[in-house]
Amino acid sequence: MLATAQNDISILPADAFADSLGELTALLHACVSAGASISFIQPFGLADSEAFWRRKVQPGLADGSRILFVARHERLLAGSVQLNLDTPPNQPHRAEVNKLIVHPECRRLGIARSLMLALEAEARARGRSLITLDTRTGDKAEPLYTSLGYQTAGIVPDYSRDVAIDRLDATTIMYKRL
Repeated sequence: MLATAQNDISILPADAFADSLGELTALLHACVSAGASISFIQPFGLADSEAFWRRKVQPGLADGSRILFVARHERLLAGSVQLNLDTPPNQPHRAEVNKLIVHPECRRLGIARSLMLALEAEARARGRSLITLDTRTGDKAEPLYTSLGYQTAGIVPDYSRDVAIDRLDATTIMYKRL
């Protein structure tokens, strides 16, 4: 476990997933409700959040193709990020960052940075030398990724719908060589 100030970062083992499902559901719901552009649109209820964790994350945790990092701040599940190792046979050197989220009440505490540093260390330990991600162009996370050494590969216009309004947003594709 990596401790940073009052933030504890750890990998959530697959066998502990069920015990944390309620907290994960609440975390994702809070982030989407606050406008996070992470694949979902309003209305987005707790049942939608739980379904995401059960259908999209739990199977990857079980088969080892996905690693879920969680951050606790003063005992609250304050953030998470996923290292997706499910790459094609010609890309065993690469991994993807999925769904970096920090609870709206816990932002600006270094949690996102700590999660990303833990993710990168684990990717290195697993022999991955290239990390890719995408983020809504102009979003608050973009400068964080840049400060961590991620490079912009390009911008795709009209990539996804805004979480709350009828508008298409661009996404920035980024990468980092480890």
